[in-house]
Amino acid sequence: MRPGPNRLAIESSPYLRQHAQNPVDWYPWGEEAFGKAASEGKPVFLSIGYSSCHWCHVMERESFENEEIARFLNDHFVAVKVDREERPDVDDVYMTAVQLTSGRGGWPLSAFLLPDGRPFFAGTYFPPDDRHGRAGFRTLLAAVAENWRTRRPGIEEAASRLAEGIAESQDLGAARGKAPLSSATPLLLTATLASAFDPRHGGFGGAPKFPPHLALEWLLRRGLEGDPKALAAAARTLEAMALGGIHDHLGGGFHRYSTDAEWLLPHFEKMLSDNAQLLGLYARAAAATGDSFFAHVARSTGDYLLREMRGPEGGFFAATDADSEGEEGKHFVWASGEIRELLGEPDGSFFCDWYEVRPEGNFLDEASGQSTGLNVLHLSKKIPPGAEARLAPLRAALLAARETRVSPSLDDKRIAGWNALAVSGFAVAGKALTEPRYLDAARTAARFLVGEMRDREGRLLRSWKDGSGRIPAFLEDEAYLANALLDLSESVPAPEAGAWRDEASRVVASLRRRFRRRDGPGFTLSGEGHETLLSTSRDLFDKATPSASGSAALALARLARRGGDAALAREAAESVREVSSLMTRSPHGTESWYLVLEELLAFDNEHPEAGVGTVLDEGEAAAQAKGQPGVSLKAKEEAGLAEATSEDGALKVSFPSKLRAKRGERQTLSLVFAVAEGWHLQGADGIRIEAWGGADLTFEEIRPRPNSAVSVGETALPAYTGTFEETPAFVVSPSAARGSRAVSVLVTYRACGDGACRSDATLPLTVPLEIL
Repeated sequence: MRPGPNRLAIESSPYLRQHAQNPVDWYPWGEEAFGKAASEGKPVFLSIGYSSCHWCHVMERESFENEEIARFLNDHFVAVKVDREERPDVDDVYMTAVQLTSGRGGWPLSAFLLPDGRPFFAGTYFPPDDRHGRAGFRTLLAAVAENWRTRRPGIEEAASRLAEGIAESQDLGAARGKAPLSSATPLLLTATLASAFDPRHGGFGGAPKFPPHLALEWLLRRGLEGDPKALAAAARTLEAMALGGIHDHLGGGFHRYSTDAEWLLPHFEKMLSDNAQLLGLYARAAAATGDSFFAHVARSTGDYLLREMRGPEGGFFAATDADSEGEEGKHFVWASGEIRELLGEPDGSFFCDWYEVRPEGNFLDEASGQSTGLNVLHLSKKIPPGAEARLAPLRAALLAARETRVSPSLDDKRIAGWNALAVSGFAVAGKALTEPRYLDAARTAARFLVGEMRDREGRLLRSWKDGSGRIPAFLEDEAYLANALLDLSESVPAPEAGAWRDEASRVVASLRRRFRRRDGPGFTLSGEGHETLLSTSRDLFDKATPSASGSAALALARLARRGGDAALAREAAESVREVSSLMTRSPHGTESWYLVLEELLAFDNEHPEAGVGTVLDEGEAAAQAKGQPGVSLKAKEEAGLAEATSEDGALKVSFPSKLRAKRGERQTLSLVFAVAEGWHLQGADGIRIEAWGGADLTFEEIRPRPNSAVSVGETALPAYTGTFEETPAFVVSPSAARGSRAVSVLVTYRACGDGACRSDATLPLTVPLEIL
């Protein structure tokens, strides 16, 4: 075996350095590795992970530290290690390969490539030996090596197909066409989140549960505009997360995600990207609800970041590990007896009762499901002031005891985009909580990003460690930074605000120059200064962090709105129209694009002379001409009516082409539904109607009632058939502003015909309203 450390020992990435002592002859990503593979006629084994990834460490211990496996890997492959946080472009390309071949993704990412970089097989974690009918890593390596030797043409063909699939996947927006956009479109996202909401535990869907950052931001915005249901959903989720084990009740901050639906049992890594976003969200929730609990959680999160995650220059570290001493969560979990011994009685019992600590434990081993006898601290309800006064010093005592344990590893590289998220979080929290030290932290980190974290050409760097970096920033870094500088400008007094806004303008100019597509609207993840890979990633969907392309468009739209810049607004509008079909197909997952649309709709209202509204309306009109669902506000205008027809032809809605109402008046909106012959809308909730017109319009509860029944076997089910009318009522606030506005209506229906029922579909309507 090779003596001493491998090539990763001289890399700057803490994750790569963690593998420097492996017997695997690792190469970093680059020409040397692929040149060796080409000259020796070997395939490349690519492993992508990150420093705080639990299963990455498991695979390292089981396979990469195993000398027998390492020897086979070195003999038959060229092994390449990549830190996904340093190279999101490489990760995006090969994660697409994993998703295309297995239907799922995750880390560690394990892929086998031709010497030219095309993948022919990809997966995630593999145990060292065959287990539960699944091939182990030894078996997989042997099979790939044998096929490479005997079936090379088949491998080449598979690689070509997979490379084509990767390239096609990056153009999803254009491939799926355009959907109509209107002022009613935002209701689609609100309705989608409402239908996916878990009212018992908060969040959306089942296990595992990740903090839904952008969904919560959207719901909080709707709540501030007067939507009580949206505010309640956001508050319930934020409360459940803060009470659960995903929240570090002693040290502050949040772990990566919960393995269950109750936010109880986390994966214990702590990421800057999560905590930066949650800091701003809890501060916003405190401002929106007046609940001091949210303010407390925001402060404990901000204080954790300042105490444990900030470097001397003011930048923030990337993450801390889930594992310590080779065990996940060991630093964070507690035995009941240990707490009672440290705190004494009766304090020990008092603490254990509040934080649900039991002798049998609640922390299960993820692999075996067996009880460990250890506990993850969590709460079943918010702590009242009297109990908090007693619990606060007990938490401090346990935190001091915890700090004597072996700490999880720290990844102390500074990632530009994540630091920008921290600038946003501290800026928002500083303003919402009136916390000057948070604003100072935002200023210092912003100065670090715009000043020190630069290469010789003045470009922002992707990552920075020990005073230097070598990889130019990607789109997400510059896009997050532009939005962060705008957030900071909105949190500080003038003239400082203007200086930060000017800095945001310079960043937007840079990202437009470096990342704007040449052959269509929108942006690409990589650009000037980056190598050419198999395909150019677009990053259109929101994940743990916002979509890079969506964030770039948002920065353009925000800057346009503040400066009345119609050219920037049109460029942002073109980006939104390109992904409009993705927005309507996957509202939860494209929240950043809805934020862009919201900003553009506000631009239209504030700058009608710019004519950007007609740019958005053209997409809607084009869809209407093709028979797709849309709103034609000019249809039947002579009769005072407009019509909208669903894409499947099952439903047509007639509605007023214009409404008038006086301030303080109760008014109704007549919606006439016509279900096409041969169709029916099945179930008491076969049709649902939501309407919104601003905080000063209050809609009464809309409860459609079935007008017929259909027989299914021997059972008669309620249904909607033929023509029927619904008349949602609303009250105009006496203080409402006079003038024109739009009322947005979202119709959700379940159509049945030809012996089958289809999935729920939506039809958005826009009704102009003049307040007299």
